[in-house]
Amino acid sequence: MKPQRTLPRSFYARDTIAVARDLLGKHLVHVHEGVERCGRIVETEAYIGAHDLASHSSKGITPRTAIMYGPPGYAYVYLIYGMHHCMNVVTDKEGHGAAVLLRAIEPVRHVEGNTKGPGLLCRALGIDRTLNGHDLLSNSFYIADAPLADAVNIVARPRIGVAYAKEWAEAELRFYIEGNPYVSRK
Repeated sequence: MKPQRTLPRSFYARDTIAVARDLLGKHLVHVHEGVERCGRIVETEAYIGAHDLASHSSKGITPRTAIMYGPPGYAYVYLIYGMHHCMNVVTDKEGHGAAVLLRAIEPVRHVEGNTKGPGLLCRALGIDRTLNGHDLLSNSFYIADAPLADAVNIVARPRIGVAYAKEWAEAELRFYIEGNPYVSRK
């Protein structure tokens, strides 16, 4: 059963940092093998375009990164270390090469296993490369509006695992809900 308020394309077609912050608290839903798995997004990382040396798009358009260049509102799913899938949401204007990595979710419905980290999140929700390029306005894989019941404090920290990115490694482009036990790293 799909929530009534799936996020519209206009939500994603905005500044990547704003989208990364605004995704916190929203529901990531994947209907897989007849089961609707749902988790509340509690941690994200912004990759703000081809000029961001930590972003995959900094190497230009390749078969792997083409989806990052738009249009917004699509999933960019890739494999790291030959074993872990990571899921990003394409953002900003078409041609910009920006996306938001989903780093952690809080289980809401039919989610089993650890969800503290992008690879673990994908494993728990059954997300793999078959969903690369999937339109997030679909009925089977989407993000739904789910306002937070209480006011929360959003924390900004440097992204994880991007030491190679020079000055971009220290940019505070990772966002999480303070105090949430499902955040991958404080």
